[in-house]
Amino acid sequence: MIDVLHSLGFDSQPQFWISVVQIIWINVLLSGDNAIVIALACRSLPPRQRMAGMVLGTAVALLLRLAFAGAVSTLMLLPYVKIVGGLALLWIAVKLLMPDNGCDKGSSSDSLWRAVKLIAIADVVMSLDNVIAVAAVAEGNLMLLLFGLGVSIPAIVGGANLIMLMLNHFPVIIWAGVALLGWIAGEVIATDQAVVSYAATFGPGVADKVKLTCELVGMAGTIGAGLIHRARLAAARLDS
Repeated sequence: MIDVLHSLGFDSQPQFWISVVQIIWINVLLSGDNAIVIALACRSLPPRQRMAGMVLGTAVALLLRLAFAGAVSTLMLLPYVKIVGGLALLWIAVKLLMPDNGCDKGSSSDSLWRAVKLIAIADVVMSLDNVIAVAAVAEGNLMLLLFGLGVSIPAIVGGANLIMLMLNHFPVIIWAGVALLGWIAGEVIATDQAVVSYAATFGPGVADKVKLTCELVGMAGTIGAGLIHRARLAAARLDS
């Protein structure tokens, strides 16, 4: 059995298993916002597809984290990358607030893959910083990275499942979750290298003010878009 583990790339040394625990712990600690996205994206799926959506979405997201692990440190330094990612996350936040928009016309499988797509894209945007921590612990060991990310799936799915149960009793969590995503999107945009460099030209402390402004605008923007959409739906029902 030990020989088989060695052939697969596993190490019997204590440091290997310490690193596995560290990767799992990092993913659990840093995946609270990801669990919210998963719950919001899957809440409108048929009950028999919800677990499939959560597992598939999480698995695809973690595979994308793995794919980005090698290049993420370079990507983070490129200007405008985070701006594009933050805008994408704002779009996803609005879509999650309106999960039934356009889904009635498609099949249940279309809804399932729509949820998986939203989960994967949102995870990539929100996890760029997280991947650096995981990759640092793995120190280039691909099997360690795969194992640690794979074991993290049940914890993330479990968290998403718990949040989804709470959504049934406390719908206000939907708005709170979307507001959080808007806040995170604003933070992602404000920490882009181009934005930080530009803000620094106006003096010390300006970057922090720009960051707070972007976070507040992102949060207010997603909530505002949701309220406008609800108002339009209500007006359309009255007209009909």
